[in-house]
Amino acid sequence: MAASTLLLGGCTPGYQVASVMKERLLVDNRYDAKSSTELDSMMAPYAAKVDSLMSPVVGKVKKSLKVYRPESELSNLLADILVWASDRYGERPVMGVYNMGGIRASLSEGDVKYGDILEVAPFENKICFLTLSGAHLLELFRQMASVGGEGVSKGVELVFTHDRQLKSARLHGEEIVPLADYRIVTIDYLAQGNDRMEAFKQKRMYNAPSGPENNSRMVIMEYFQTLMKQGKAVDANVEGRIIVEEE
Repeated sequence: MAASTLLLGGCTPGYQVASVMKERLLVDNRYDAKSSTELDSMMAPYAAKVDSLMSPVVGKVKKSLKVYRPESELSNLLADILVWASDRYGERPVMGVYNMGGIRASLSEGDVKYGDILEVAPFENKICFLTLSGAHLLELFRQMASVGGEGVSKGVELVFTHDRQLKSARLHGEEIVPLADYRIVTIDYLAQGNDRMEAFKQKRMYNAPSGPENNSRMVIMEYFQTLMKQGKAVDANVEGRIIVEEE
């Protein structure tokens, strides 16, 4: 948290800023050392409300799922969930993309609460669909290689060199055809070319559903709830979707 002090020059209307001093204040658990009965009492009803919203269990994971490059259990899972959700939109994408930078927490083994999903996907990103040519898809894979990897769905097989160059790319066992079209599911933030995935700016046939029910966290939560109703725990593994060659 940053606190700024402004020194204003003059004492008549039409003030001007004479100087600005900025100081960063670290807010951590040191402030919990001194409790205030009055403050705790005031916050109690709000805390109860937040807990009631965040604590419902929406599913279970078999093991802890983390995020890391070039490929991780959690990034694989989230990209797969986007593909899983595509049916309801009448879409049949050949692959899904979820950015590592958009995954803001891991999931611990056991029960998963709504608050956990919110921590994993805290942004107002929505599921969307687009088409890229094979040439632009290869460009996208090169951009993924330059940052060391992103979340890609099952069927993607990428090999990066140790210096972050794309060596090879296959999709469902086949080479990428530059003149062919590929339907992709991702989130609208990435579809705008953000997070260094500029190839998405070449998108065509863009389908971006509006409404809060299309938020990525809602899609993720529905997947967890669906498996919970089936008595299943969510699981994901590192499968070699992205391989980085040793130097």
